[in-house]
Amino acid sequence: MPSVSETTTIPAPIEEVWPLLSDPARVAACIPGATLSPDQSDGLWRGAIRVKFGPTVAQFRGEASLAYDHAVRTCSIEGKGIDGRGASRALASGVVKATPAGDETTLDVNGDFSVTGPLETFANAGGVHVARALLGEFAANMAKMVADQRASTSAVAPAAVVVPGASSAQPASNANDGIASRPATTSTTASAVEQRPAPAAAPPPPAVAEISAGRILWLAFKSWLSSLFGKRT
Repeated sequence: MPSVSETTTIPAPIEEVWPLLSDPARVAACIPGATLSPDQSDGLWRGAIRVKFGPTVAQFRGEASLAYDHAVRTCSIEGKGIDGRGASRALASGVVKATPAGDETTLDVNGDFSVTGPLETFANAGGVHVARALLGEFAANMAKMVADQRASTSAVAPAAVVVPGASSAQPASNANDGIASRPATTSTTASAVEQRPAPAAAPPPPAVAEISAGRILWLAFKSWLSSLFGKRT
């Protein structure tokens, strides 16, 4: 059974990254071609991933159970999947751990997987490199999501707006006794000023378009070359 032990870095502090990693819908939005099923009522997260092979798009369905430990920022995953034609099946299990590294977050992924069917030979030979390529894509998309979230939450603070036609609450001089009149009451001031409504919360990000199989293979090939030369040094 092939194993995966990979580390990547997300250029954002863990206080911003972990809440996103704890949301399966946002995690799926960072995986190229991944979508979640609307029905997750029984605790299993069901979804699919689309991979483009030239003009053809293949789809793989799967489901996973997730167990979060927020104290140590880890997530345990047990999943299984099947391709659209039912010819290949996959099982996977692993642990994802997020660790603060200054203004960045280190993501460690450790697990095992097995594939049966026509894709078994390819998975055993290059599955680790494909996983490494997809993890790199995921980290880049997660970093972009953090940046987008910062932009949406850095809106200008609500400002007071004077209602057109409202009179200014300036104290007037009393000619009879020479004493300034009392300032406008609170109710008068409230009627003359209103607050801007807070900006609406940003909607969940759309799913990333399916990744090209050619790009996956190219990234996996680069990963294989890197590991090859790494062993020689």
